[in-house]
This record gives sequence, C-alpha cells and structure tokens, in this order.
Amino acid sequence: MAQIPNLENAPLNLKSIREKSQKELVNLLKDIRGTKCLVIDPKLSGSVSLIIQTSTLKELGLELRHLSAEPVQTECTKVVYLVRSQLSFMKFIASHIQNDISKSIQRDYYVYFVPRRSVACEKILEQEKVHNLVTVKEFPLYMVPPDEDVISFELDLSEKDCLVDGDVSSLWHVAKAIHELEFSFGVISKVRAKGKASVRVADILNRMQVEEPVNSNDVGRPEVDTLILLDREVDMVTPMCSQLTYEGLIDEFLHISNGAVEVDSSVMGVQQEGKKMKVPLNSSDKLFKETRDLNFEVVVQVLRQKATTMKDDYTEINSTQTVSELKDFVKKLNSLPEMARHINLAQHLTTFTSKQSFLSQLDMEQTLVEAESYDICFEYIEEMIHKQEPLTNVLRLLVLFSVTNSGLPKKQFDYIRTELLHSYGFEHVVTLNNLEKAGLLKKQEFKSNWLTVKRTLKLIVEDTDKSRHDDIAYVYSGYAPLSIRLIQQAIHSGWRPMEDILKLLPGPHLETKRSGFPSSPSVDSLHGASNGAADGRRSIVLVVFIGGVTFAEISALRYLASKEGMAYDLIIATTKIVNGATLIETFMEKLG
Repeated sequence: MAQIPNLENAPLNLKSIREKSQKELVNLLKDIRGTKCLVIDPKLSGSVSLIIQTSTLKELGLELRHLSAEPVQTECTKVVYLVRSQLSFMKFIASHIQNDISKSIQRDYYVYFVPRRSVACEKILEQEKVHNLVTVKEFPLYMVPPDEDVISFELDLSEKDCLVDGDVSSLWHVAKAIHELEFSFGVISKVRAKGKASVRVADILNRMQVEEPVNSNDVGRPEVDTLILLDREVDMVTPMCSQLTYEGLIDEFLHISNGAVEVDSSVMGVQQEGKKMKVPLNSSDKLFKETRDLNFEVVVQVLRQKATTMKDDYTEINSTQTVSELKDFVKKLNSLPEMARHINLAQHLTTFTSKQSFLSQLDMEQTLVEAESYDICFEYIEEMIHKQEPLTNVLRLLVLFSVTNSGLPKKQFDYIRTELLHSYGFEHVVTLNNLEKAGLLKKQEFKSNWLTVKRTLKLIVEDTDKSRHDDIAYVYSGYAPLSIRLIQQAIHSGWRPMEDILKLLPGPHLETKRSGFPSSPSVDSLHGASNGAADGRRSIVLVVFIGGVTFAEISALRYLASKEGMAYDLIIATTKIVNGATLIETFMEKLG
C-alpha cells in the first residue's frame, strides 16, 4: 500500500496542492543538467515522501542520500541539497564542500532552502568560505497533506519557538500557507482566532492580502467559508492526556511519522530477525478509515466481529453454488491483508494498554482533569520520580497538574524541581526552565479557574458510551477536549456568547469579517439546505491549530463533521501532529 494517501475524497481539492508541489520539485531537479545526487535533510525527507514517491525521484536519474556530517559518497558531478533553514546543516554542507576541495573533486553545488532561504544560514556559508561555490535557491513547500482532511505545515518546534525563544517566524509561515490556499480556493471571509499567536496570524494574513491580493475573478466563488485559528497554549490539558482512539494510541506507543508507523517485522507476523517494517496509516486503507477514530476498546470488538464473519464465510464456501457467490467471497478475501495488519497492530497495542502502569496513569490523568485529590496525584508523581520512570511521562503529568491547578504551591514546586534534578541529572535544568518560561510548569500565584471552565463547557461527560458516540468525550473516555468544545462554539455561534469563558483562557480572541471579499453562506446558521455551496457540496471550515494537534482531537472533529445537521465539512491544518510526549520533547534540552 502506498504511503502517499489517496486524496480523491478530500472535501477540498488537496490533490491539486500536492501536485503543484510535486511539479515544482520535479522541475527544479530537471533544470539541473547532468548526473545528480539529491541530499535531503532526514526530517524533510518524510515531508517529501508525502508529495512524491521515491521511485519517481529515482526515475529522474537521481542518487538519494540523507544529510549528515559524513561526506557525500557519490560519482555525480552535481550535488543538490534540499534542507530546512537550520544552522547546523550549513556546517555539514560546508564540510562536504571543503572535503571535496581537499581531494581536488570538482562538482557543482546547489542548496534549496525549504520553504525559504535564511540570511543567518547564508552567513555561515560565507564564514566557511563556500558561499561563492553554491547556487542558493528556494523550494516553497509550506504544507503537505498527510490525509484527505488534514494539512501539516511541518513546523516541529513552533510551540517552543513562540513560548520560550520568542521566535515568531513560524507564524509568518502559517499565514503564508493559508494565503497559498486562498490563491487556490478563494479568500476566506470570516476569521475567528483565540490566542496570541492565532490573532497575530490573522493580522499577518490580512497584510498579505493587501500586499499580494487574491483576485476573486481568478479563483471564483470561495470554497472555504470560515477560518478558525487556535493556539495550542489555550488548551495544554488535552495533549497531556493519553489518547484513547485507535490512531491516537498507535501514535502514543509506536509514534506515527508522516502517515506511517515503523514496527518490528515480528509484530506484523513476519519472522525476520531484527527487521523493521513500515506500515502506512491513511484513508487509502478502508479498514483503518473505518476504525481509526473509534475508541480502542470498540476497535478490538469490530476486528473480532469481522474476523468471525470471515471465518463463517470460509466455512460456507464448501456449499457455494453459483459463480456470483464465489465472486463475493473472493472480494472479501481481498480485505484479508488489511484485516491481518490491524489485528496484529491491535494485539501489539494491548501489550501496552493492559499494563498496570498505563492504567494507573489514566487514573491520575482523570483525577487531575476532574480537579480532585491533588495530594494523591502529587504523591504519585513523586513515586514516579523515585522509580526513575521515563522523564517525558513524569513531565507530562506534572504539566497537567500545573495547568489544571494554575501552578504548584511554592513549597511543592521547589521540592519537585530539586527531586527531578537529583533523580534525572542536573543537565535537565534547561528543560525545567523552558517549561517554566512557557508557563507550563510554574508556581501557583492565584486560584485556578479550571473548575469554572470545566463546568461551563461540560468537559466531563459521565457514563460515556464508548461504542455509541453521543459526544466528542469518547476520544478520551469521558473527557471532552477543551479545544474541540471551543471549536464547536466557534462554528455554531461564534465567540460572542462565550466571551466570559474565553477571558479565563490564555491570550486574546478575535472575530472578524474581512470586508470587501465575497463570502459563501453564513456560518452563523448551521441548519437548512441553503448552507451548501452552489454545486451542492457543503461549505468548508478550516480549523488551524498553532502549536500542534493530537490524533484524538482530529477524530473528535471528524465526529463533529459527520453529525446529522452539520452543514460544514472540516479541514484540519496544524503546525505538526503531536502527542503529550512529542510536545514535551520539544522543550527538552540538556546543559552542554
């Protein structure tokens, strides 16, 4: 199965966005004559794999390499670097060129920055005295679609950059990507933003439209009705909780990267010692599309039911009389590889979900979210530290404690900080400082308003039926993500009716209609046939998470979009798909 997702059923023509990027990349490579070696920075190669098959690149006569400190071993006369604007990469490139010069190897060098060139990076090439030997250009890849309703801006560190380093360049990137979408699908007339970064992106987007306007005559009727921008900082509770959907749990335990997960071949029933297998996970896989957004307990039941049905069909094959009955049976057999894949994955996941440590962690998360028995939680975290459980797990619960309790009492804060450094090493002082600077781990200065937020937005849903989804709370078995509750409100009635609650959450909020732009039907009225686009399709709401979104939140949004009476399709865009561990890891640094 291809890792590149099939985008045929996308509510928005994301296939055209992918094909445009694909064409630009192929053209820039074709423009360089002669034998070429393409050297890609490893993280970027994952993004590139979502827009073009490796086989297509090889058909262009390319040798492919990953960028590292080691010199590039190739006979090619042209070396093309495809890299993000990262200073360390410039050192690698400079050392490669200097190595070639020392061996009297003559080559042409090209550096393509993704998505745009950086003065600081070029400065390093100048300092290393290789800038004049390099042709510097750009490959403007601002987004990739990992699936038919998801767009990723591939900005791993945007949350840390904004909250800790004060570097807001990622916000320009987000606005630029949205503006690129507007050139394809028309100007978005309504904008609702919550959080410092989101309000800033809305402002940058308006300036871009003034400086480089989208001509409505070129794109026709706008396809996206409303843009909802939300800072991750507004809701740091949700990513710190363990996701309980099928796709969410795969990400929690196995880490999904660029629409695929890598596991030992033995997990997939292939006995090859030490071999890894890459398993693509996107909507091209029909069974995965059917189960990805379900609570994991339900997925196990669904797989068991399907396996039983197939077994019964197999038993009945002996009595099959007609060719058409035989044909139906063979059609069912075609889904066997998908069945085997997901039974193997689900079985592997149960080895994690059945552990007492995981169940205890879920209990603690639930206790913290419900804002009860903080003392028990504090003792549990203390015990985790003494047992030296993975630091990310400890920090994840600690951040959840701090965010729901508006910080830790000073005495506990100082004590836990000392215990962490003694147990895990003083080099982690930078990580703790980063979390403090970001406001995720802090001393309590005033009473928490979490109880008010939780009660008003009905974040805790008692007796959630995991098999019959009546509310978005099923994705966390009883906790409805704050982020999704806010988006629900933004879609149905805008910010105005909930201004009192918005003021209790971090950052400013904004609701604006961009004047002078044609608009599709009003987002303020969700019912009635008039809300569709002219050709009968539903209008689209683009939801953008700045700082990352979890798979469970994506599942909750898909659930909202599928509800009867919902007149809008949702496209989810994000700086990066994250979970609690990967988000915490972006703040982790060691001394020296």
